[in-house]
Amino acid sequence: MARVPLIPRSPLLLAGLMAAAGIAHFAAPAPFDGTVPRILPGSPRTWTRASGAVELALAAGLAAPRTRRLSAQATALFFIGVFPANIKMAYDWRDRPAPARALAYGRLPLQLPLYLWARTAGRPTAG
Repeated sequence: MARVPLIPRSPLLLAGLMAAAGIAHFAAPAPFDGTVPRILPGSPRTWTRASGAVELALAAGLAAPRTRRLSAQATALFFIGVFPANIKMAYDWRDRPAPARALAYGRLPLQLPLYLWARTAGRPTAG
């Protein structure tokens, strides 16, 4: 009987997720601007564009077998790096209606499986 992993390992699926997120940062940047921690220098829009560009680069790296391992490691670090934005969003949305709060709070624990997914996406498949 084959063992079913608890965490998806598909690097192409993760690449698609990263590409979609990257495109969203350019297509509709305003919601992302609001999650940029105020401690960061410069314009929030600059950070939104930079993170969107990084997501697109990570997606490309995950899609290419030659760069997959390094890109998967970088993606895992990226998920750690954007966690403060998720904390800021949860804090800022604490007084919003319940569905919005649930979305903001739900992003926090979601970072762990995303991080673990990125860690495993760069590993060679068995068999």
